[in-house]
Amino acid sequence: MSIVIQKFGGTSVGNEASRKRVVERIIEKKKKGHNIVVVVSAIGRRGDPYSTDSLLSLIKTKYSNKRDLDLLMGCGEIISSVVLSNLLNQKGFESQALTGGQAGIITDENYGNSEVLSVNKDNILNKLTNDNIIVVTGFQGITSKGDITTLGRGGSDITAVLLGEALKAEFVEIYTDVDGIMTADPRIVLDAQVIDEICYEDLYNMAENGAKVIHPKAVEIAERSNIKIKIRNTLNNSKGTIVLRREKAKNNMPKIINSITYKDGKTQIIINNKKNNKNIQQLINLFTKSNISIDLISISLETNMFTIDDKDVTLAIKILSENGYNYSLNRDCCKISIVGHKMKGIPGIMSRILKSVYKENIQILQTSDSHSSIWILVKTKDTIKATKSLHKEFNLGKK
Repeated sequence: MSIVIQKFGGTSVGNEASRKRVVERIIEKKKKGHNIVVVVSAIGRRGDPYSTDSLLSLIKTKYSNKRDLDLLMGCGEIISSVVLSNLLNQKGFESQALTGGQAGIITDENYGNSEVLSVNKDNILNKLTNDNIIVVTGFQGITSKGDITTLGRGGSDITAVLLGEALKAEFVEIYTDVDGIMTADPRIVLDAQVIDEICYEDLYNMAENGAKVIHPKAVEIAERSNIKIKIRNTLNNSKGTIVLRREKAKNNMPKIINSITYKDGKTQIIINNKKNNKNIQQLINLFTKSNISIDLISISLETNMFTIDDKDVTLAIKILSENGYNYSLNRDCCKISIVGHKMKGIPGIMSRILKSVYKENIQILQTSDSHSSIWILVKTKDTIKATKSLHKEFNLGKK
């Protein structure tokens, strides 16, 4: 029994016309002989009546009961799944909507950002044997006590790939409002192009560092279970991007660098070692206990540097001051990522990056690298100019 998972995001189901196109996509795949499990996000985005943000806006004051908040946030996907299932039934295709819990997704009790503990596939498989199209609420699961939980923003991608893993799906299709994985943000790099094939490793690095097409945790799950992912545009017939293992994709990935991504909202913290005799590991431990994530760590005799998210700056300052650290802050920063697993062992990549950015008179505040990515920190105002220059330097644009 060939099973295909199709996931549709909020914009894909945002209005009547787009929902009609979604139904066509589902029926098209069903007519090819596949058993279909559909995963849906809440309808629309901020401002639309049933989006997650709109539901949260119904609560005007800070609400501390995270269990109840998950119950509220889960309503958007429930509405979306029932609407879509009804449209399929109207077209003559038997369909049933299931919540995450009814689909067998069991989580812990970390409301708002729950971890999936197990997936019981029995209910879905029983319904598929009756030739139903199953429409599952993305983004949510259920605890062993029966409480609805949510998997964090972007969690519908996680739902889709988890079900793909549990059901041993032939592949998972992620439908969105772009033509596939792009070499850069097409809103700022006009000649950015679709990447036909990409490996899990590169896509994970892109998703973790600013590309918003798919949740990075979904990529991790796909890689561990070797599930092929197809990322496509709901509204046109573009081929999209296929995601698979490096050894299978390598012949179709000739470029050393695949993409340029960025993540803004960063603050650089600089610790002056000459003016204090403090252990950097102690500070890292203090930040960890306060759930402050640090990035781009650079350690030297004179200074220690790292970045944090802007949202954590106030708490970070409190910790630094209370523990007597001599520090300075560099606000309004952006981390730019140059991604490509083929850079490993290739000399001159960093030299080309520096040359490309310096010729635009852009100051690089910090660098870091791994086997498959190089990161540079610049001021936010320089993000667009640096991204365009790097995209051009590595010949990633349309021919």
